[in-house]
Amino acid sequence: MSPERFIDLVRPEQESLRRFLLALCSGDESLADDIAQDALVRAYVASGSFLGLSKFSTWLFRIAYNCYIDHHRKPRMETVSSDSQQALSIPATDETDARFKYQRLYQALGFLPEKEKATIVLHYFEDRSIKEISSILQIPQGSVKYYLSTGRNHLKSILQ
Repeated sequence: MSPERFIDLVRPEQESLRRFLLALCSGDESLADDIAQDALVRAYVASGSFLGLSKFSTWLFRIAYNCYIDHHRKPRMETVSSDSQQALSIPATDETDARFKYQRLYQALGFLPEKEKATIVLHYFEDRSIKEISSILQIPQGSVKYYLSTGRNHLKSILQ
């Protein structure tokens, strides 16, 4: 696949891919961007192996989901900035408030098991079909339906 063809196929999927990863990362924009960048690099390197047996977006989302899983397998080091108190004293603006509009939903998604979270995000945020989700996550369609059902119930109880 030529670089131009790859760019043409990726361009319409970038926003959707970023939303998907942002939801999986519970609203952590920098983490979602890092994983998206890793996924796009991996997809470009592997673009010669794309056979067209599924939609390009399904193939790309599968790579992104695998990058997300790989990231969570790595041990993490958490750091706390000494400027934390300073950050709390910065006044919020309307733009800042808008960025946190969906924070409660992202936090609730963070409590779901990975497969439930991924199926919920792909189905409700990205309007992916059961068949596409099955292909992206590499699980049977019946399992996708199960994860959607249990994920909805878990989200409902978390948000209440």
